[in-house]
Amino acid sequence: MFGTTLLLAFREIRRHIMRSFLTTLGIIIGVAAVITMVTLGRGVTADIEEQISSLGSNVFFVFPIQGERGQFRPFDERDVEAVREQIAGVRSVAGQVETNVVAIYNGQDWESKVEGVNNDFFDARGIDLEEGRRFTDAEMAAGSNVCIIGPTVYKELFLPGESPLGERMRLNNVSCQVIGLFASRGSVGGNGNDDNSIFMPLTNVQRRFTGNDNIGYMAVSYDSVYDSGTMTRALVDLMRERRVLLEGQANDFDIVDTAQINETVSSTVGTLTIMVAAIAAISLVVGGVGIMNIMLVSVTERTREIGIRLAIGALAREVRLQFLTEAVVLCCFGGLVGIALGFVLSYSLSSVFGFTFVFDPAINIISFVISALIGIVFGYFPARRASQLDPIEALRHE
Repeated sequence: MFGTTLLLAFREIRRHIMRSFLTTLGIIIGVAAVITMVTLGRGVTADIEEQISSLGSNVFFVFPIQGERGQFRPFDERDVEAVREQIAGVRSVAGQVETNVVAIYNGQDWESKVEGVNNDFFDARGIDLEEGRRFTDAEMAAGSNVCIIGPTVYKELFLPGESPLGERMRLNNVSCQVIGLFASRGSVGGNGNDDNSIFMPLTNVQRRFTGNDNIGYMAVSYDSVYDSGTMTRALVDLMRERRVLLEGQANDFDIVDTAQINETVSSTVGTLTIMVAAIAAISLVVGGVGIMNIMLVSVTERTREIGIRLAIGALAREVRLQFLTEAVVLCCFGGLVGIALGFVLSYSLSSVFGFTFVFDPAINIISFVISALIGIVFGYFPARRASQLDPIEALRHE
C-alpha cells in the first residue's frame, strides 16, 4: 500500500511541477542557509585553531608589561632558569628576543625579523625543520653566527629548488651561515607573518642586535596531565616573588595560555554559529507553512477525487497517508536540493573568503531529517482534513 501511495504522490507532484518547486522553495532556502552557516562556522573555527596551534600546544607565553608606576621591567635568563627549575610539569621553557632586520643575499634584500632563541624554543613552540639542523650546544653558548631561516625569507632571497644550507647571508651588518630552514608556521593575530623570521642563538642576538641581555617573552611548554589553572597560579606566584611585588600590587607581567585561548575561541565561534544557523532555520518554518497552505489547496481541488475514493471503499487512514506522503515527498525533495545548494554555496564562499572548507555529513543528514519532519508536522492537518471529508458531500463538490 505504501508503494502505491508513494507512486500517487509522485504523480500528483509531477502534474504541478512549477507549483511544487515554488512550494518547496522555503525548505530549499532554509536547508541551504543552515548548512552554509554551519559549514562556514566550522571552517572559521578550524582556521583559528590552526593559527593558535602554530603557537604550540599547551604553552604559556609570559610577557612583561608596564607596571603601576609606568615602569617596564623585562625578563632575563635568570627568570627562565627559575621557571625551568621551580615549576612542576614544565617540559621546556625558552626566552625569546627579536628585532627587525634587512636580510641580504646574492644582491637581494628583504625586510625580516631576527629572533634570538635556543633549542628549547623549538620544542616549546612545536617548530619543525624542513631542512638542515638545530643549533649545537657550542653554538648557543658561544653565540655563533649561524641562522635558521623561514619559508618566506627563503622564497624572497633564494632561487626555487636552491638549497640554502651552507650559504652565507647578511642581517644588517652581521654575516651568518644558514644551517636550516624551518617548516611553515603561518601567522597569528597581530604577529604578522611568522614565516618571515630568522632564528639565531639568543646570546648572539642580544650581543649583536639588541645590545643587552633582556628577554622579550618566555615560552613555557607544559605537560597536558597538569592542570593549566594550577600551573598559571604557580607561574604568577613565582614571577611576583622574583619581581618583588608586594601584596595588593598589580602584576607587571601577563600570562597567556594557548589551550585556554583555543577553548574560548572555539566555544565563542560555535555559539555564534548555532545562533546564526537558528536564525536561518526560521525560513524552514516559513517553508513548512507554505507546504501546509499548498496541501490545503490541493485538498480543495481534489475534493471530488477524495469522495470517489472514500465511496468505493478507501479507508480514512489511506487517504490521510496519501496526502501526508505527498507533503513529506515535497519536503524531502526540497531538503535534497537545499543540501546540494548549501554544499555549493559553502564551498564557494569558503574559497572566496579563504576559509577552510569542512564538510560535515552530520549537519547534512540532520537537515534532511528535519525537512522530512517538517513535511509530517505541517502536512498532517491537511491530510487529516482530507480523510475526514464526508463522501456524499465530497461527491457533490464542483
